[in-house]
Amino acid sequence: MDDLLNSLRAAAEPTRLRILALCLHGELTVSELMHILGQSQPRVSRHLKLLSEAGLLDRFQEGSWVFHRAAHDGHGREVLAALEGLLPADDATLKRDAAMLNEIKRDRAAQAAAYFRANAILWDKVRSLHADDTEVERAILGMLPDYGIDTCLDVGTGTGRMLELLAPRIQSGLGIDASRDMLAVARSHLDHGGFHHCQVRQADMYRTPLADARFDAAIIHQVLHFADEPALAIAETARTLRPGGVMLVVDFAPHSLEQLRREHEHRRLGFSDEEIAEWMIAAGLEPQRITHLDGQGDGKQLTVTLWLAIKPETAPVYHLSAVA
Repeated sequence: MDDLLNSLRAAAEPTRLRILALCLHGELTVSELMHILGQSQPRVSRHLKLLSEAGLLDRFQEGSWVFHRAAHDGHGREVLAALEGLLPADDATLKRDAAMLNEIKRDRAAQAAAYFRANAILWDKVRSLHADDTEVERAILGMLPDYGIDTCLDVGTGTGRMLELLAPRIQSGLGIDASRDMLAVARSHLDHGGFHHCQVRQADMYRTPLADARFDAAIIHQVLHFADEPALAIAETARTLRPGGVMLVVDFAPHSLEQLRREHEHRRLGFSDEEIAEWMIAAGLEPQRITHLDGQGDGKQLTVTLWLAIKPETAPVYHLSAVA
């Protein structure tokens, strides 16, 4: 009862209710909330502290940025679920806040798209910071089954390299990406390689125009650190997997290279094993294997991690302590 009362007291204030409504639709920094709410940093931070202490918001720090998002478990999640259904859809203030949130998301997407346009071919600077691509690709092939994959989805296909790598093992492949410039490069590469059983299309990885249970395998390779909502990308991809299908996520382990955020539009500075496992489980997947590839020497400061999960034939029973 005390926990419930604390949560209700924390939510029962106009600005804090606005913050909750915003955080129900994405992860936000203090500066982004300041922009939307039109309030000072000390005032916004004070509201966020109260909401976090009441269990309504999760707070996590990456380098110099602090993100806030709606609580995803515990009593706070239950309170938020009830509040979300009570928020008036026609309230002028909430509608204005939502419009500004959409504007921020469009700006983020535009910045990422501009980066992709400027760097559709040359990725040497980032590649120099982690294990060689040949080692990463060898690990990818080692993690995925070498038979039984008829259909494969490549989310955020970029230059189409993952489709090229997996083409000899699959019957058909589909790569999706939001960038037309990237898709043009991918199409050129696939045509050059003669991989006519693979195709690419423009699509939003959060809302793909794809049927449920369509693919035997899906890969999300070096995409999530650009994503505004990585958990949603995993969930949407999981929706397209058939029972027994596998998902492989390849990205960076947590790091502190702030220049990747400043110079390369990385939204997240890597992901922990626990974080990815939580998102996979929430999407109905069962984590299977994790592989870490440490950068060795020559300024290689990033660890590439591969997370493999399966979509079980029946509802799984999870033992998180065994996920390793």
